[in-house]
Amino acid sequence: MTDTTAFDWRSFLLKWSGEWADSLPDDDTRSADDEAAWQARWLGFPPASEGRIAAMEERLGRRMPPSYREFLKVSDGWRHAGGFVWLLAGTKDARWHDNESGLADLMEEYLDEDAGPEERQEADLWRRGLQLDVEADATYVLLDPEDVAEDGEWAVYTWASWRAAPPERHANFLAFMQDMHREFHSLRAHRDDEEPEFANDTTRELDARMEEARLRALRGDWEQAGRALDEAKEYGRPRAAGLGDQIRRLLGETSMVYFDGLVTDPRYAPELLPPLVAEHAAHSYRDDSTLLFHLRGADEDLVSLAYATLDQVRNGTYRYAPAGPFGEAVERARELARWGDSDGAWRTLTDALPLWEPLGPDHLAPLAWVADPLLGPLLTPERGRELLSTPRGGQEGEAPPPGAGLDPGGLAWLAEPDPGNNRTSYRFVLVEGVGPEELPGRLADGDGAVLNEPMTLWEARRGSLGSRQEFSSFDDRALMAVGRAGAGWSFAFDGDPAPFDQRRFVSPAAAAGAGTRAVVVWSGLRSWHGEPFFHLSLALDGVEQYAFTHADGETRRSGEIPRALDPSRFFGGAPEDSAEVERSLLEAVGGEFGVSLPRHAIVNGRLHTFTTRSWTRPPRDGETYAVLRIG
Repeated sequence: MTDTTAFDWRSFLLKWSGEWADSLPDDDTRSADDEAAWQARWLGFPPASEGRIAAMEERLGRRMPPSYREFLKVSDGWRHAGGFVWLLAGTKDARWHDNESGLADLMEEYLDEDAGPEERQEADLWRRGLQLDVEADATYVLLDPEDVAEDGEWAVYTWASWRAAPPERHANFLAFMQDMHREFHSLRAHRDDEEPEFANDTTRELDARMEEARLRALRGDWEQAGRALDEAKEYGRPRAAGLGDQIRRLLGETSMVYFDGLVTDPRYAPELLPPLVAEHAAHSYRDDSTLLFHLRGADEDLVSLAYATLDQVRNGTYRYAPAGPFGEAVERARELARWGDSDGAWRTLTDALPLWEPLGPDHLAPLAWVADPLLGPLLTPERGRELLSTPRGGQEGEAPPPGAGLDPGGLAWLAEPDPGNNRTSYRFVLVEGVGPEELPGRLADGDGAVLNEPMTLWEARRGSLGSRQEFSSFDDRALMAVGRAGAGWSFAFDGDPAPFDQRRFVSPAAAAGAGTRAVVVWSGLRSWHGEPFFHLSLALDGVEQYAFTHADGETRRSGEIPRALDPSRFFGGAPEDSAEVERSLLEAVGGEFGVSLPRHAIVNGRLHTFTTRSWTRPPRDGETYAVLRIG
């Protein structure tokens, strides 16, 4: 806890006054009071004597909090506290607000019967608060005698009718004045081109700290760098927001991240525009014209580049392609991510970070990759911290240990409930010795034999449903994502299959296994619809070798099933825990064939997809079915 009574008020207030006076043009028109303050380079008033303070306390019936008392001993009031309080009360003008504004009644009208004590206490502030604003732009400053710290300090609350926000809390009067000094700096820092530069000892010190923070960030000390940049941002220092936003974006923060002051610089636009427009594109309700607000000051070419990049991001065609050796590593990482190896792609990127070259001194880390449809899903807050902790850009430092991978390996993760418990049924095909790009040729016909561009499973489903014009109760063409399933295997995965119908089901194992081995798994042991079921089949050289299907409490089997996969090991005993049986089956399949499915890529990433031929046989004579045609 800061000792507020030991604070050097006089030095602080003199510095503030001098900065205010120096920020005004000599020929500016000022009120008589401001002119006197400008001439004297003093925003305050004569100090209040102990007697005046005591008389004030007797009038108000309370002893004032320590930092406000110490302030009054140096200046009995204050002019221009921040940008919106023109006169702050001293001993004469401080008074109990006593709901003079009627705001207590107004705020209580919005409280319902479930409102808690904190909400009622906030509304009552307007009855109990000590008002310090004397002249202001519809802004209130209240000391709260019931929000008292152990050291006797009262919290200060500020509220403006033109701000769509609840009252802002400051820990004490000293903290309030320091915040107002920052507000003064922030407002003065954003000046017109015709006005002189706002420069003083405070700005020069902040700029020096910001330069050190920039180097710290490149050395991997992003936490200290971030704190220094946040402080500089509060003072409105140019570049501070743009530098700090680079750190925030890699930590997974997207709200209010605009790279202000840097994104419109042509040097940095290739790296900063993509994440900016990607965040805009993620919110479909936003009008595209609002993007211009964050490109204030940009020339016509840069605005055109921004909208061209926005189109690429929306179409899934944006591609991060930096130059040099780091760019070569990026291309390798994209290829790994393309087929589901998220961990390998991430390691390729981080291993190449020492080769990365910034576009200019204010470029702290590679950033445009987060907008790349293949690379963007690699980012997690933990990975962002790992990247930020890695020395780069020609700076030396201690590299962090490699972070844990996101993929657990194997298949058993499929038995774990996902958020929302939506993945209760799924199916996949594993093919040995065949690249994932070859799977459509084995499992699809006609137009379906072509891979779609990488997209999330949700995007793929939405696109598939939008393009279909015919739906049949006998047709079960699966939309499947493809990738690599470990050494020598590829997979096709469907996380949202149609209901399982054992009477009509036809395993695609034989078609997929032409000239090699293929495994088919379809699990619905936790399905919400119908009885639990599980199917496994294996084909070799286009011929099914063995299979079993457990459904309706019975197991049908064919061929010589390896002991590790024998269904009697999993079904038929005591009442089974479906999730545990499912886990055991998946572990057995993964162990038997040495395969795994990439969880992060399937759940969060973008993979190529295609639509298979139907997993059900055609209807027989006498069997009825329905066909729905649209358009």
